[in-house]
Amino acid sequence: MSMEFGWWNNNPEEGKYQVVADFHGGTIEWQRKQGHHNSWLTHVPSEEDWERLIFEAEKRVPRRLLSPKQFDVIKKLKDRR
Repeated sequence: MSMEFGWWNNNPEEGKYQVVADFHGGTIEWQRKQGHHNSWLTHVPSEEDWERLIFEAEKRVPRRLLSPKQFDVIKKLKDRR
């Protein structure tokens, strides 16, 4: 089952952009989009992006939207990079 996490980042050099992390089958695909009419681009996650992903995933575990096993896989992927 695929799980999508998304948020907005704002940085002085690049401006405001949307980040999406798509978690599926033990892998995470990172993409970003800046502006309404632009295409999705591959995103290289920063440490802050990984922290935000863990934070968002942690909120979904108690609501049973994400299993504890899936949450552990996300944490392991962060440690492997």
